[in-house]
Amino acid sequence: MKKVTAVLLAVLMLLGSVYTFAASAAQTDTNTSAPDGFTVENALYVHAVSDSDDTQAWQAWQSEHDEDFNEVNSSAKYFFLPSSASDTSVDIYNAYNTSVTVNGTDIPSKQTKTVNYNVSTNYNVSVSGKTYVLKFMKSNAEAAIYINNSDADGNGTPLMDYLNVDKSRSAKASGAIVTPDGTIDNTEIKKIKGRGNSTWDKPKKAYNITYDSKVSIAGMSESKKYSLLANYQDDSLSRNRFLYDLSDAVGMPYASDSRYVDFYANGFYWGSYQITEKVEAGGSSDLVNDIDDTAYLNDDGTINEDFPFLCEVDSSAQDGEDYYVRTTSGNKVTIKCPELSPGDTGYDEVKEYVKKKFDAFFNAVKSKTTDLTKYADVDSLTKLYLINELSKNWDSGVSSLFFVYKQDVDGQYKFFGSPVWDFDNSLGNATGVESELRDMGVNDYEEYSGWWCKYKGKSANSSTKSSSNIMNNMARNNYILDAAPQIWFEEFVPVIEDFKYGTNLSGEADEMYSADKYYSLLKDSAEMNYQSGWLIDTGSWICDHSSLTKATFDMVTKTYQTDSKQTSYSQDFAGMYDYCCDWLTSRAAWLSSQMIDDYTPTQVISGDIDGNNVVDISDVTALQKYIAGSITLDDLRLTAADVNNDNTVDVTDVTYIQKFIAKEIEALPVN
Repeated sequence: MKKVTAVLLAVLMLLGSVYTFAASAAQTDTNTSAPDGFTVENALYVHAVSDSDDTQAWQAWQSEHDEDFNEVNSSAKYFFLPSSASDTSVDIYNAYNTSVTVNGTDIPSKQTKTVNYNVSTNYNVSVSGKTYVLKFMKSNAEAAIYINNSDADGNGTPLMDYLNVDKSRSAKASGAIVTPDGTIDNTEIKKIKGRGNSTWDKPKKAYNITYDSKVSIAGMSESKKYSLLANYQDDSLSRNRFLYDLSDAVGMPYASDSRYVDFYANGFYWGSYQITEKVEAGGSSDLVNDIDDTAYLNDDGTINEDFPFLCEVDSSAQDGEDYYVRTTSGNKVTIKCPELSPGDTGYDEVKEYVKKKFDAFFNAVKSKTTDLTKYADVDSLTKLYLINELSKNWDSGVSSLFFVYKQDVDGQYKFFGSPVWDFDNSLGNATGVESELRDMGVNDYEEYSGWWCKYKGKSANSSTKSSSNIMNNMARNNYILDAAPQIWFEEFVPVIEDFKYGTNLSGEADEMYSADKYYSLLKDSAEMNYQSGWLIDTGSWICDHSSLTKATFDMVTKTYQTDSKQTSYSQDFAGMYDYCCDWLTSRAAWLSSQMIDDYTPTQVISGDIDGNNVVDISDVTALQKYIAGSITLDDLRLTAADVNNDNTVDVTDVTYIQKFIAKEIEALPVN
């Protein structure tokens, strides 16, 4: 046997070039899978993960498109690769009837080969008598979502062609969830349908997705239901993400977790999206998971005297489409849980109950004398107000404003403000409606300075300051205004400082990342998004983001300061992202300057550097990082860090904390 093998090797060596070719072919013929789940057309297809048997996570090469999906420069082709793709090679399937050569690798018809590539290189590809320039682009997003169905209506209509005609349409689909490590989840899609109000009319649309079973997307809690946000009008693609994560970081009762993802349907790259937990209630995996959607019923089928519910203030609620009530104050309030249909037990009784409770809540918020604590959780309401004030949310008090009515820790039913939702027209993004702004007496809406919520919905010509806008009234309520400074400086400001400067005291992933961290996750996906055809400037509704005079606030000197000159921003994603971040932090500085005189600091716990009310090893780590110059500390944290009260933060303070943790000393000095 050894002699035969030696002879064969000798023959192969004599054949030289034949052997080399055979070896090369063997190396590239690593994947025999082909696209499935959608109609394959004449194109080259690339898979999300090299050497995979999966048939769903394929995408075709494509040209840039306009907003009507017409090709722009059809001779230039792109592979918009997800973060799971290798940096150096990909598996390409040739759906043409003739062989195609890409970067020296011949791909026979209807076969898959591994092709080396470089993102900085253009490749000439000839097929069917045409020559194309092929460019590879690669994302660094947190996941990729593939959804496939070429027969969404049973009549051969492709999925997106079918869905995008009408928001009410829905369809089943196959697909894949792919994470950067190459993990693929092929859980079937039970339903995908359009979502949004004014945003549904935009070319890049948003969708709700319901999977057949619970799935976790890039580390999010398992759920069946997700919203896929297009962020079409937000050139930073991040305003929703920032404010959802901020609400989580400041401890609001419910915060929708989300991820940056690339979205593909039927082999077509649709762009950079944000997948987020859908605002749902009643189930263990729902965002609002501590209320029961059957709690309105007694065991005998009668209506309970009191029960929890989830509701949304939504001025666009429609008869026959939404389960809602029009309250005495004039607000339309949709009932999200329990969500009943005409003829269901309790349909009218639940509506009447929600109306009664919301009316009492609204009147308490509007009142100058009513004890609001009997009707609402003031902490969550204050945080909800501050999120809207910080962002200058155009939709403040108008739509996407959620409240949960449930029992507090003492068993008393109250309204809790949360979750926050829909902030693409905020943080200096929208121009607003000129006639409405004029009527409210607001002329600085686009600026990061100036109060907002107390004017929203109010007529400047009115003889009173009365308004039916619930957020307007929250911005005037004494209980909320009294709570706002302490919550702002002790919960919001540290998080925003971390966002701006990149500090991370615990060394673990926080609820809100730094601006640089978000950018690193998004920049390549955003580049693909805008190269594929979506626009940075989507119309007159969007503010001028070309320049900004940034602002800062010094807590020690209580000094608010603006830069001596404007910062200019490039008219690309990087510039638009920076503008959004700078607007947010400058707005925070202005708010700090307005609330500082009403702020009385809470007593600082000596040694509690990270502010979690416990002195432990994480505080030692944070202090060591500060001394090494790798993080900054705000004034409250510096006070806690100066353990020995010598007005210097140094290694001596570290030693004190270490001795306290080791129980070598009973207590730390009081700051």
